[in-house]
Amino acid sequence: MGSINASSPQLTRSAVSAAHELIKEHIHLTPVQTNTTLSTLASTPQTAEALKGTQWEGQTPAYPKIKLFFKCENMQRIGAFKVRGAFHAVKRLIEEQGLEEVQRKGVVTHSSGNHAQGVALAARTFSIPAHIVMPTISTPSKIAGTQSQGAIVHFSGSTAQEREAVVAKIIERTGAILVPPYDHPNIMIGQGTMALEIQAQVDELVRNDPALSAYGGEKGKTLDAVITPCGGGGMLSGNAIALHNTGIKVFSAEPSFQGGDDARRGVEAGARIETVKTLTIADGLRTPLGDWTWKIISDSKYVAGLYSVTEENIKDAMRLVLERMKCFVEPSAVVGLATILYNEDFRKMVEKEAGEEGWNIGVVFSGGNTTIEAITKIFATVPEGVAKRAEGTVGKDGKKEVENVAG
Repeated sequence: MGSINASSPQLTRSAVSAAHELIKEHIHLTPVQTNTTLSTLASTPQTAEALKGTQWEGQTPAYPKIKLFFKCENMQRIGAFKVRGAFHAVKRLIEEQGLEEVQRKGVVTHSSGNHAQGVALAARTFSIPAHIVMPTISTPSKIAGTQSQGAIVHFSGSTAQEREAVVAKIIERTGAILVPPYDHPNIMIGQGTMALEIQAQVDELVRNDPALSAYGGEKGKTLDAVITPCGGGGMLSGNAIALHNTGIKVFSAEPSFQGGDDARRGVEAGARIETVKTLTIADGLRTPLGDWTWKIISDSKYVAGLYSVTEENIKDAMRLVLERMKCFVEPSAVVGLATILYNEDFRKMVEKEAGEEGWNIGVVFSGGNTTIEAITKIFATVPEGVAKRAEGTVGKDGKKEVENVAG
């Protein structure tokens, strides 16, 4: 298979910085937002009722102190972070083979939607033919978005193996160069550029308003951790590379539905899980880790912990973001927030490690490529748990705290 390989860059923070310089003219500097309501909820113990029926039933709920900083990649070009890795990979291809040669061969990739749109945009920018293999179950808006960039869309089954089989046929027929959706250093490093931005943006926010920080911005660093969704692991590994040895911990969040938490389970078992078949509503996270991403994600020096959440947790978090932040996101985007709010293992870890000072946590909203129709379907049944929790929270003194809906 023809693929981007050439002289793969080293997986270092300096490589991520170089990637940022290369692509910044093609991407948006997406905002980092804060929200009083969601930080208050994150810092409030879950109720016994909320924990009923979970593995934490009967346990004393965690009481972490958390301030949240949301990196809004849903406001990125094509509505998702994937454009970062796509532009980096395509520009490196052009450097290595020359624009005319890449234009002659074209590029090909497989994706459920966001990477598809990213590669299609990058290819259109440089007048390169693009073949995109998409599962037939892809969100219609993502298919339409890919086609609108001028790419040729080919349909396949939903598993990685089914997608790759169609890609192989296209390469055999056209000679197109494969731009992998996540499992390549150029993709990983491109995605990691967001971490450089998060770190700098949170520093500036806290410097201008110390009250935004869990500890008033008094520490040497202002960001304690970053949590990202994990599907194939390109974004997670890229962030981990960018923040390695900075003192900022990186965490992973996945859907547990039908084994969608393959990264967590694989790391726990000590072996990469190579196939995943899940129909989680977090459709951008339905892929397994690749060889490259596994090397980073399975190393605790890079990724400090991996966690998972239920479909109901994802729905509850999405409802909060839509209603309280007034922010349009897709289900995959809120898996990190869902982990912070509802996964007691994560919450207990923060409570223990952060202590009374608390943590400032960067939360990546990975994308916003969904539709009103899809959201309506997701919320056809109103979840009771989030409604009760959002009505008001109770502090240690037993007094009800009034939440700032505007954030």
